[in-house]
Amino acid sequence: MTRIYLDNAATSYPKAPGVSEAVRLCLDELSGSVNRSGFNSPFGADELVWETREKVAAFFNFPSPERVIFTMNITQSLNFLLKGVLHPGDHVLVSSLEHNAVMRPLLQLHEQGVEFSRVLADPQGRLSPQAFAEQIKPNTKMIAVTHASNVCGTILPIEEIGKLCAKEGLLFIIDTAQTAGVLDIDFHRVKAHALAFTGHKSLLAPQGIGGFLIHEDLAERMVPLISGGTGSFSEFEQVPPYLPDKFEAGTLNLPGICGLKAALEYIEEVGLDTIRQKELALTERLLTGLADMEGVRLVGLPSTEGRVAVVSVDFPGRDNAEIAYCLAKYHGIQTRCGLHCAPSAHRTLGTFPQGTVRFSPGHFTAEEEIDSTLAAISTVLAEPQHIPE
Repeated sequence: MTRIYLDNAATSYPKAPGVSEAVRLCLDELSGSVNRSGFNSPFGADELVWETREKVAAFFNFPSPERVIFTMNITQSLNFLLKGVLHPGDHVLVSSLEHNAVMRPLLQLHEQGVEFSRVLADPQGRLSPQAFAEQIKPNTKMIAVTHASNVCGTILPIEEIGKLCAKEGLLFIIDTAQTAGVLDIDFHRVKAHALAFTGHKSLLAPQGIGGFLIHEDLAERMVPLISGGTGSFSEFEQVPPYLPDKFEAGTLNLPGICGLKAALEYIEEVGLDTIRQKELALTERLLTGLADMEGVRLVGLPSTEGRVAVVSVDFPGRDNAEIAYCLAKYHGIQTRCGLHCAPSAHRTLGTFPQGTVRFSPGHFTAEEEIDSTLAAISTVLAEPQHIPE
C-alpha cells in the first residue's frame, strides 16, 4: 500500500533534500563543540553554528545573528519567552486559538499570580486587532499569539497586532510554528519583540531544533529559563550577560543545526513564494473536493484566502477517530485526529470535545495524492462503521 502523508502540520515529511546528508556529515566529520574546543578545524562547530544563525537572521530579516537563540523546539522557546519575562501582577492577552505550548506555561504562571485573557476568535478562526485593544488593562504587559492556527489554518493579523503593541507599549511575542517556511515573516515589519520558530515543520529540518529571535531590550530584561555551562565566561559561576550565551546553556544540537542550515539553503533556492503557491493549490483542491461531500463539515475558512495548508474536518454522525483509522489502515493516508494540543481552539471552532481529522499537505505532496485522499474519504463514508481490530 502506498503511503500518503498528510500530517505536515505535526512534522514535515520528507525533509528537504540535503538535510539527511548534512546530519550524517555532522555526525561523521564535525569535530568539537561550540565554545568548547581549543583547536581550529575546517570542520569546526563554531563556524557552522554562526553561519546557521546568519541564515536564520536573514530568513526573518533580522539584523543581529547573535540574538538568534537555538533551543530544542518552539515549545521550549515559548517557555523561555513567557516564564523569563512575566511576573506576578502582569497581564497577558492571547488568542482563543493558542496551542498548549502557550497555554500550559501561562496556566503555570497563573498559579504564581500572572493574569491572562483569551481574545475570542470567530467560529472560522478570524480575529480583529480591535478585539485585543478592547481587553487591554493597566497591567497588561504582553500580547502572545500564534501566527496561524494549527487546527483550522486561519492566519492571524500579526502586523496589525504588532502596531497595536507598539502604540500601547506592550511586548509582542509570535508563535510561527505553522508559518515559518511558508509565509514571508519580517521581524521588524511585524514589530515583534520576540519570534519563536521550530525547524521540523515547514522549515523542513529535523526534529529537536528550534529557537527564537529576540529584541535587544527584551533580551536584557529576560531571565534565562535554563542555566549552566556555556564554554564561555568560565571563570565565573554567574550566567554570562551577553548573547547568545545567556540563553544557550549546555551543548547545542549540532546535527539539528546542520540539518536546519541545509533546509534553509533549500528553501532559499526554491523560494518561499513557490512553496506557498504550491501548498495553496493543494489546499484549494482539497477544500473543493470536500465541499461537495455529504457527511463532511469543513472547519475554518471555506477558501484558501487567509489560511495556511491546514484543513480540519468534522464528520457528523461518525466517530472522527474511526474515519482517521480507516483512512490509515485501508488507504495508507496518514492524518492527525483529535484535539491537536489546542483545546481552546477547538472550543472556539465548535469541535470540542470530538476534535477533528486534520489534513495538512506540504511542499512535497502531489496533486494525485489529494485526489486519492478525496476518493478514499468518499469510500470510507459510504461504508458502515468500522470497529478497529
